This record gives sequence, structure tokens and C-alpha cells, in this order.
Amino acid sequence: MHTSHRPRRPLRALLSAACCAVLGAGLLAGASTATAASPTAPEATAAGSKVVGYFTEWGTYDRKYYVNNIETSGSAAKLTHINYAFGNVTGGKCAMGDSYAATDRAYTAAESVDGVADTWDQPLRGNFNQLLKLKQKHPDLKILWSFGGWTWSGGFGEAAQNPAAFAQSCYDLVNNSQWAGVFDGIDIDWEYPNACGNTCDSSGRDAFRNVMAALRAKFGSSSLVTAAITADATSGGKIDAADYAGAAQYVDWYNPMTYDFFGAWDATGPTAPHSPLTSYSGIPKADFHTSATITKLTGLGIPAAKLLLGIGFYGRGWTGVTQDAPGGTATGPAAGTYEQGIDDYKVLRTKCPATGTVGGTAYAKCGNDWWSYDTPSTIATKMTYKNQQGLGGTFFWELSGDTSNGELIKAID
Repeated sequence: MHTSHRPRRPLRALLSAACCAVLGAGLLAGASTATAASPTAPEATAAGSKVVGYFTEWGTYDRKYYVNNIETSGSAAKLTHINYAFGNVTGGKCAMGDSYAATDRAYTAAESVDGVADTWDQPLRGNFNQLLKLKQKHPDLKILWSFGGWTWSGGFGEAAQNPAAFAQSCYDLVNNSQWAGVFDGIDIDWEYPNACGNTCDSSGRDAFRNVMAALRAKFGSSSLVTAAITADATSGGKIDAADYAGAAQYVDWYNPMTYDFFGAWDATGPTAPHSPLTSYSGIPKADFHTSATITKLTGLGIPAAKLLLGIGFYGRGWTGVTQDAPGGTATGPAAGTYEQGIDDYKVLRTKCPATGTVGGTAYAKCGNDWWSYDTPSTIATKMTYKNQQGLGGTFFWELSGDTSNGELIKAID
């Protein structure tokens, strides 16, 4: 979700232009000060119990992770919300990401949520139709369409110049009659308002607030409006660059991307866990940990119940490492299944099992490689923290990183 290629969402999409972006946070907004009729929509799920998982559009290709896998893994029964990632932001509007994956791909009976194959003449196929079938099995499950991400956040600056027009375009797309009933709202992953991600944004500190206000005004109180936001709690950092506190009244909740704090974009190290819960002796950068993020956001006046705790279902790693403990030197990113320096939990749990914990998360040394990732045990620690802080729940990037029997999501639940 989030940060830079490096700092945040996995960015695993080597898949073509069609797909790919990692999560980010929000939209840009320009001058408009759209007023929201009712700032926050009523959310049926009690504070503290939300479990929000990202499903990636491109994961249906090389990863062969289908909506049906959400069901067979047991994850669907544990989720309260799914964020479908990503829609594009271009020309000042919300736009489709990969329409083939979303609405056209024909699913076989074996691949389908309900065991029924798609036909050539049905009006809706693809992920959207599979999500409808999933909702039929789980009537309380809500689905949001996420827009932006690492790769597609460059369009938010233009969107912020006319927030009302942007909001209208998003509303029309999310609620298109061809896929009526799929989506219960919108999630904005703008990486990053008035700061740099894959590209740099200069729309100003008020842009994000203006965009979120326009979205709430258009979507109204009956739809969900959320945003993935930066976890950078440093003084003068990305949280300080935009008015997240001012925009909070318009969102049902925020997803602060509390992962990708460290990684092999710093090729020589020092090795450090990418998603520490707390600081620890020798952490390479102060305030680059989850508890600093939450403290900073609540300190701005954002209600704890509007903040979800972010978990990565993947690890980040280096190679050329001789030191077991964090803080060692490296020669570059470790090999990954789809991209260097990153791999799924389901792979790492056996490829490089955890050998220690630091800052409330796990690390692993195997051969010359050093990885960090969350395990069921460290997720349990993070859930204790979530409950102690009164946070609204948990979100994670992303569903396909878990085991086929949902080991990590069970630890959340």
C-alpha cells in the first residue's frame, strides 16, 4: 500500500501496465471546499473489529489468486471488508485499472466462488462478478474500490484541481450499473499528498482534505469513504505534509501503512524489520515504527477508532548479510518470487523461517539472506497493541500473501 516503491506497498506487479500499484494514500484536491452533508457514514461494524484485506486485480495473473481463494482459505469468513486494488486516477477522474481482469475474464467452474462456470453471453464476468458471488455467501461483507496506489497516484494532483468533478467521476464508476451491488464505497490510496512517492505532488497541504470532502459530499452517508495514508511520523515528514486531521471528519477510517519502513532499496543496509511495532535499540531512523505513527495521528486529534493497524502479509529482505541480529550490512536485495527484496509470508515461512524478534515483529537469517516479516505470533502482539490503543481494527496488504488456509488472517481474527 503505500510508500514508495520502496517504502511501502509491495509493488509487486510486474504485471504490465495494467496493473500495478502499491497502496498509497489519498487523493489530491484543489481549491474546492466541498461540504459534506454528513461527514462520516454510519459503519455497522463495531470499532476495533474491522478486518480489511486488500485484493489485487493483477494477482489473478501470475499469482493465480482468485476471489475463490478468499473463500477456500477461510479468509472470507474472517473479513469485514475487502479493498479492491487498484483503480487508476487519470485525466482528473477515477478510471478502470484492468478491465479484462475486472469484468471480462471467464471463470471455470473450478475457479468460481460458487462452482458455476461463466458463459460467453453473461453481462458481467471477471473479478467483479466473482465478488458479487462472494457477497452472496457473506451478506455482511463490504467491498470498497481502491484508487491510486504507488503506481497510479500521479493523477491525484490533477484530480485535486477540481475535487467535485473528480468525486463525480468516481461515484459514477463505482456505482456503474453493469456491476451494481459490488461496491459499498471508495478507498483512496494517494501516495502521497503534497509529498513524493513514485512521483512528487505539489498540490498543497489542503488538497487531500478537499478531495476527501468532495468524495463524502458525493457518496453521501450511506457509502463508505476511506483512505490509506502515509505512516511517516517524522517531524516535517509525510504526515505533516497534508491535513489528515482536517480530512478525518470525512472518512469512515484511515489505513496508515505501517509497513515498508525499511527495505533493500537501501541496498547495503543496515538490515531492519520493515514493519516494527515499537522502536528498538539501533533502529535506523527514529519514529519509523507503527506506534510512532499511531501516536502522531491520535496526537493530531484523529480518533483512535478511525485508525486501523496495518499488517504486511509479506517480508522484505537483503542478501550478502553475515550478521544474525538487525543492523547488519548487506550487498543488495534478496531474491524474491516476483520481485527482488520482497516475498510472500507463505513462501518465507518455509524458505527462511523466523529466527528472532525485534520491535514486536520477526526477522529471519538463512544463509546469506536476512528477512523480516510478521508471523502469527507477532501479529498476536500487534493485536494486543491494537486493542490497548482502542484502534478501529486491522487492515493488511494483501490477501494472496497468506497461506492457503489463512494462517495470518486467523491470527488477526
